[in-house]
Amino acid sequence: MLLYGYKIVIFGKLFILQIHIFLMLAYIDWHTSPVIFEIFGFPLRWYGLMFAGAFLAGYQVLSYMFKKEGRPIEQADELLLYAMISTVIGARLAHYFFYEFPLLLSDPGKFFIDMITPPFSGLASHGTMLMFFAIYLFAKKRNVPYLYVTDRIVPTVALGGAFIRFGNLMNSEIIGKPTDVPWAFRFFNDFEHPVVVPRHPSQLYESISCILLFILIMWIWSLKKEKTRNGLLTGIFMIILFTLRFFYEFLKENQVSFENSMQYNMGQLLSIPAVLFGVIVLFIAFRKKDDTQIS
Repeated sequence: MLLYGYKIVIFGKLFILQIHIFLMLAYIDWHTSPVIFEIFGFPLRWYGLMFAGAFLAGYQVLSYMFKKEGRPIEQADELLLYAMISTVIGARLAHYFFYEFPLLLSDPGKFFIDMITPPFSGLASHGTMLMFFAIYLFAKKRNVPYLYVTDRIVPTVALGGAFIRFGNLMNSEIIGKPTDVPWAFRFFNDFEHPVVVPRHPSQLYESISCILLFILIMWIWSLKKEKTRNGLLTGIFMIILFTLRFFYEFLKENQVSFENSMQYNMGQLLSIPAVLFGVIVLFIAFRKKDDTQIS
């Protein structure tokens, strides 16, 4: 009887070992190069392609919404230009002022030179908040409700976020913390963490979340289109996106060393006011009288 018990224990341990080996074999080895190919020595990179794809897809979505609502397509071109310029500038400024601030204190000259010098590596998604100021200028120029305009731009931002995070995956950057989940990635081109271990594919988590958020927002918009309560889509977008961002940060490696001494990293701290902004917008959307009729 005792021998039989030992056999059960041994077989149980062997079974667990087999499962462990299977999970190890299930890890995804990520050797992908950030460069697709070179043309006359000029590299075409996945991240650049995804960045361009984000704006192209965003334009298609924005044009579709304007067309369905009977608005001039030319205004979609103009609005996208406002959004594109402000997004790039804002993301660049946010990266340097939030993540490279120690460099500003130690060497201000190098800080500003690096910030404006190509190839402009380093973009922080929270910097897209500058876009909301640029949209205000567009709304004032076109004499349309501000929140009406933001509601039409947030679906493109959600879709663009999916493209950008996929570009981060192709670059093997913004990686997750070590894990033993079967869908973990082993990043062989991650030079910031030379020890290759299975990690959370945090870029995929965020990319897939952005796609689902895009689908949700477009579905809500499709119910009433131009009669959708102004601010509803913006509030939902801000609350869901940055709440998820706050919690995903627990699964990601810190991007800069000074975050190692912080209870919450910079991405989480910046997500809190973004969520609060979304709550305020949602409150305004349901408190204000219906002003969805625009000229």
